[in-house]
Amino acid sequence: MKRERQTHAQRREQTRERLLEAARKMFVKKGLAATSVEDIAEAAGYTRGAFYSNFGGKPELLIELLRRDNNRARENLQALMEEGGTSAEMKARDIAYFSQYLRDHDCFPLWVEAQLLACRDTEFQERLSVLRHEKLDQFSAYICTLSERGGRPLPMQADALALGLVSLCDGVQFSRMCDPQTVSDKGMQTVLAGLFSWVLYMTRRPGCTKPLTR
Repeated sequence: MKRERQTHAQRREQTRERLLEAARKMFVKKGLAATSVEDIAEAAGYTRGAFYSNFGGKPELLIELLRRDNNRARENLQALMEEGGTSAEMKARDIAYFSQYLRDHDCFPLWVEAQLLACRDTEFQERLSVLRHEKLDQFSAYICTLSERGGRPLPMQADALALGLVSLCDGVQFSRMCDPQTVSDKGMQTVLAGLFSWVLYMTRRPGCTKPLTR
């Protein structure tokens, strides 16, 4: 059977995908600064010229990788929000999802690399800020959905809680990346269970007589 020839657009898209995947692996393994354009092109099976035909440089490629990571996270959160169940079932599902997210988020080192680059590059900082705000908006919408579905008022504005949840996830992942022994899977689940029980699901703390509504 004769193999169908790819169009120019299909070949270009294939080249971009291979360059992106090669860059993702090398950025995680070696870091942004230690990875050269030549390293990425060679790992993907292309030339330096092919790289610059698709990307203006490593920062542009990094932003694209982070944008895709944001898109995956949004799709996962949307799927999570669409599932029903009792309050206990939703809480258990949320804790399980975020525990897995913190454990398996292999793109997190790229966000760390991006934050370091943003400290020295104002233009890159602006582009990264757009992605960060998109992530906060995703988490804020998720928190609002939990509140509306459970009929429970939030103890503070959804965007403030979103910032807290994102910061918690970032902090736990950073600690785990630097020293995996300090953050066990059980420890992550304990932290998340506390957050969801005391703040998002309004469970009373031991010894408290009122929910955390203010």
